[in-house]
Amino acid sequence: MKKPESYLTIREGSEGLFRDRGSRFIARAVHVTEKEEALRVVDDLRREYHDARHHCWAYRIGVGEGEWRVNDDGEPAGSAGNPILGQIRSFEVTDIVIVVVRYFGGTLLGVGGLINAYKTASREALEAAVIIRKKITEKMIVRFPYERMKSVTRIIREEKLEQSDQKFELNCSITLEMPPSKREKVTKRFSLIDDLIIEPGP
Repeated sequence: MKKPESYLTIREGSEGLFRDRGSRFIARAVHVTEKEEALRVVDDLRREYHDARHHCWAYRIGVGEGEWRVNDDGEPAGSAGNPILGQIRSFEVTDIVIVVVRYFGGTLLGVGGLINAYKTASREALEAAVIIRKKITEKMIVRFPYERMKSVTRIIREEKLEQSDQKFELNCSITLEMPPSKREKVTKRFSLIDDLIIEPGP
């Protein structure tokens, strides 16, 4: 199965708002890259909206199915977190947490009404966001004696590899970045160069 070479995420935070029979649903979408960061966002919004009745949320991190989690925060099971996650998946974005804060308006909405409210508020936040595509890359470090420089740079040029952290001395090293689909081919080409060592990138 071919590995994905890019993914969609949001560039910065955004907000959505939905009202139904007096209840307000404020959705906040935030770009995150790890679970701990997502949970800090939830805690921060709990403090910011400390007088709200519910703080429901969902996050998704990583490519493919990735890592995800939902929380209904006291709403009927499946009526809040799953609809939020459903919108994240519908927009095909990742590295994101959406928190929907509910101020209760005095009228019960029922499970169907709640599902619609949390779904709509989340959609409003995502529609307000700037969605960007990011490349997925892998890094490798190549170490080689200076006399192999010409062979190494030819491969870098022909394969159009991005390079950084260059060290050109008696013993040289370069950090290279490439799409996952190129790694096997590039590794094979470098393996034909005498005295060259390949290490995993940082």
